[in-house]
Amino acid sequence: MIRLERRAHVPLAARIGAPIAAVVVALALAGILIALAGAPVLEAYRRMLIGAFGSRLSITETLTRTVPLILTGLAAAVAFRARLWNIGAEGQFLVGALAAAALGSQHGLHLPAPLLIPALMVGGAVAGALMLLGPLALRLRFGVDEVVTTLLLNFVALLFVSMMIEGVLKDPLAFGWPQSVPVVGDALLPKLLPRSRLHIGLLVAVGLALLVALVQARTVFGMESRAAGLNPAAARFAGIGLTRILVLVACLSGGLAGLAGAIEVMGVKGYVTTDLSPGFGYTGIVVAMLAALDPIGVVFAALFVATMFVGADSMSRALGVPSFIADVIVALSLLAMLVALSLANYRIRR
Repeated sequence: MIRLERRAHVPLAARIGAPIAAVVVALALAGILIALAGAPVLEAYRRMLIGAFGSRLSITETLTRTVPLILTGLAAAVAFRARLWNIGAEGQFLVGALAAAALGSQHGLHLPAPLLIPALMVGGAVAGALMLLGPLALRLRFGVDEVVTTLLLNFVALLFVSMMIEGVLKDPLAFGWPQSVPVVGDALLPKLLPRSRLHIGLLVAVGLALLVALVQARTVFGMESRAAGLNPAAARFAGIGLTRILVLVACLSGGLAGLAGAIEVMGVKGYVTTDLSPGFGYTGIVVAMLAALDPIGVVFAALFVATMFVGADSMSRALGVPSFIADVIVALSLLAMLVALSLANYRIRR
């Protein structure tokens, strides 16, 4: 008889090797599909790397795409570690973006740039946090599954954004195109490199990843949130207030997703449209799982996913392979990562 036995201690090599093995397996499996499409596999991957890192423009575009993925990945990682299943980062991203556009328009806050930029970031984070506190209240009071409520709120948020940009926040100079009023020039994030879209949001995202890692490893709140995720009954028996911890985790998780939306508006778009996010919130879940919920790993997982999406466009133009292969690679990476984590955390016994 074969059974799975949980390891008392997962070796560091296994924790580091699991994501690498998952990526290698995903690329190998995706290579079969590329070959079936009639393209040389190695050349396809070479074109993908060139498309993501082959020039100054491609590097800056890859890093720009990485920024929201780091923040939504952190949002999912923080929540999942405490067993708060936040599937609503997409909606939190959108309401955070809308809050930044409303507060940063010419009819919003009138502050100098050094104060306006942080104020808009805080506004976006608060909007995202409030979006998650509702489902958490339903879970704590009535036992409603937050997977369902957070997922459905994504569509509510999208409809709300659509209503606002077609109504009170509609840009009168957009010639009928559904978009919000733009943020003022002082609210735009400074660029890291001239003649590029890469902005200081990258430094903010990486800094927050380091900060979240420090909080989880070195603070009482980090220990309590991990305990709440590992064994809620034992945490309650030890005197940890689960309600308090979950509320703080919800504020942090929703705030990170809302901040991602605010930074995307302030750093890239300048205004809000319904297609502002190509699925950053949902992809953030994949990023968090690829990183095994580790905040530092989220940075590298987000860079990998951004590389796939940016590089796939170049590969598609050069070889005629559908760019949707990037979605396949990311999905295969997630599945392979789940298997790799299972093998790392459990051993097979006969």
